[in-house]
Amino acid sequence: MPVKSLFDLHTHTVASGHAYSTLKENLAAAKAKGLIAMGTSDHSPGMPGSAEKTFFQNYRIFPKSVNGIRLLKGMEVNITDFEGNLDGGQVMREMEYVIASLHSHSIQPGSAEENTQAVIGAMKNPWVKIIGHLDDGRYPMDYEKVVQAASSFGVALELNNSSLLDSSARENGRHWGRILIQQAAIHHSYIVMGSDAHIWCDVGRMDEAQKVIEEISFPNEKILNYTQSGLEWILRKR
Repeated sequence: MPVKSLFDLHTHTVASGHAYSTLKENLAAAKAKGLIAMGTSDHSPGMPGSAEKTFFQNYRIFPKSVNGIRLLKGMEVNITDFEGNLDGGQVMREMEYVIASLHSHSIQPGSAEENTQAVIGAMKNPWVKIIGHLDDGRYPMDYEKVVQAASSFGVALELNNSSLLDSSARENGRHWGRILIQQAAIHHSYIVMGSDAHIWCDVGRMDEAQKVIEEISFPNEKILNYTQSGLEWILRKR
């Protein structure tokens, strides 16, 4: 029986431009799933159709909790080159956490060496707490080097539930997700599960990610979603 996930930090609202639910709808879904916390992480302005920086700056009006759900202020930024530069700008400093990800809108896949260098470069940014959906076969990389760097920089690696669905545009997510988890187990790195929800009914959905974790027999104590202290580890200052 899988351990219950307590939080979901990878969720999107209509502000991302290609998602379909409001923040209120997402929070209601988090409440229904029994989560203690939900992070909202709309795409940075570099994603076509997404919000401008003033949207993220205005996060300051958020209450700390809504109907008993802790509301966390996040942002998913694009890795824009093979040096690991990001398009979040100075507004990243105002977030409680930042997810950095490779998206085809911002960077075309390179060689395994280039993609690895891009991800590790992003980890060096002190505002980045999570590297998103590393399970996309379109972006081959050296998972051992990525996992070792994550341990060194204190960054969590995401096992993305959306990547494991049949509807995903990413390639071979289950295969690469297993490899990521296997390397994380060897090098004692932290994994965070994220729904990557673009519609309210996917908020808090971790079922496919948990199947991969069980298949690999990955230690529960290295899954950050399972404890309050895991959440605080992500939110700490690097």
